[in-house]
Formats: sequence, C-alpha cells, structure tokens
Amino acid sequence: PDVIIEAQFDDNDAEHGQDHLQDTLADDIKKLSLDTTEKAKAGGIAGVHSTKQDDGPKVNDPRLLPDTFLQRTAKVVFILEKKHSRAATGFIKLLADKNSELYRRCAMFSPVDHRVPRAYVSLADCPPDFVTRPEDYSNMLFICRIVDWKEDSNFATGQLAKSLGQAGEIEPETEGILMEYGVDFSDFSPEALECLPQSLPWVISPGELAKRRDLR
Repeated sequence: PDVIIEAQFDDNDAEHGQDHLQDTLADDIKKLSLDTTEKAKAGGIAGVHSTKQDDGPKVNDPRLLPDTFLQRTAKVVFILEKKHSRAATGFIKLLADKNSELYRRCAMFSPVDHRVPRAYVSLADCPPDFVTRPEDYSNMLFICRIVDWKEDSNFATGQLAKSLGQAGEIEPETEGILMEYGVDFSDFSPEALECLPQSLPWVISPGELAKRRDLR
C-alpha cells in the first residue's frame, strides 16, 4: 500500500459503530491529502526559486573574476639565509628493525623540540658501547646537527656533535639551548681581555663620572 494509517480507538468509539469509524478514517485521509498538497506546492516554489538562482551568469575563466575573489599564490625559488642553526638537543636510540641494513649503520636521533625532524645518525659518531648497552644512554642529552633531508625520506640525516650530559641538569640543558640558538658562549680571546683594565680592583675615575649620567 502507498499509505498506512494507524489509529487507536477506545470503548466509546466502539459503541458508535462502524459508521463512526469510517468517518474518522475519512477525516484523517483528507488531512493527509491536504498536507501532501501543501508540501508539494512549497517544494515546487522552492524548486522554481532555486532554478532561477542557478540561471545566473557563470564565469568559467578565472581571469574575468574581480581581484577580491582571487587567491594569490607563490613559489619558493631560493633560500637566501638559513635562520635556524640546524642544531638540536635530543636522545639517541637503536632502530626498531634489527634486520634492516640501516640498523647496522645508523641510530635514530629524537630531538626534544618536536618542530625539528628526527634524524638518522651514524653509529660511528655514537659512543663505542652504545650498541651493546643502549640503556646507559637513554637519559643522555646529545647535540645533533642536521646536514641533509631528502625529499623522499621521512627522516633527516644528522651528525652528532657532542654529548652534553644527563637530561634535567642545569649545565647540559643550558648549553643545549645556547647551541640550538647559535649563541657563542666560548671564552673570550686574549686580545679581547687586554682591552679591560688590568689594575684591580678597578673603580670609575672622577673624570668619567663627571661627563656621564649615573644610572646606578
């Protein structure tokens, strides 16, 4: 059947007989017919309205569109200056696949900064007993410099620079931050130290105080 009408009647409806039941069903069918007709009219109006909107002018050539609808695009053609030092602090660990060729030649460097990619480092740069006792270096910080990252590889290629010490200690963590940002924290040269006053203790002369503003 196209339409199924469910109805529930109480005892009072049964007393009125079959005629009352037929009248009730007829009224329900009329209401159903009116509802479907109104919905069809509304759908027809909406369909006509949407059709009229679709009949508007369409521009297939992007060059004919106004500039406000265009998205500017660009392409990187050359790296003028590398801002990042390519150095990162992190940890080294053995590769998971022990049967691979890389397992015999490389270890995995995992940087602390997750913005820096993981890198393969040569086992020759790692401590001599790293392969036999990798757990001894699980909490040891290393400095690694990224030297290459091929387009078809998920991991970069790096070179271990030095071992900093245990993670969490102040000196290794500080040295790692300075190296990552390319800060030169080496000792001053003798030529630079010769520019300082040699007679100690050194005090500011009265002549210098007279011609300067004292901000102490």
